[in-house]
Amino acid sequence: MFGYYVVLITVPVDRAQELASYIIENRLGACVNVVQDVNSIYWWKGNIERDKESLLVVKTSALKFAELLKGVKSVHPYTVPEIIALPIVAGNKDYLKWIDDSLG
Repeated sequence: MFGYYVVLITVPVDRAQELASYIIENRLGACVNVVQDVNSIYWWKGNIERDKESLLVVKTSALKFAELLKGVKSVHPYTVPEIIALPIVAGNKDYLKWIDDSLG
């Protein structure tokens, strides 16, 4: 198991700052980058949809992922939110230690 993840979460543009703050205030992630305007094209209920969304890029630990998933799902406005964890296979050791320190 990898010790750290980059987690991708798409959200409505008008909710991005709120969800990013929720993640940080609850120590579910050490850092959240908000990519404000993402053009998304996807299948939903048999139709191709097109939306403007924001993308949250969250840096967190593997130990916090289950809590992050549960917490974000509880406040996310989508029925099926995108919450995808990608393992960090290598990184600046000082930065990875900062993630641990930030998460408590």
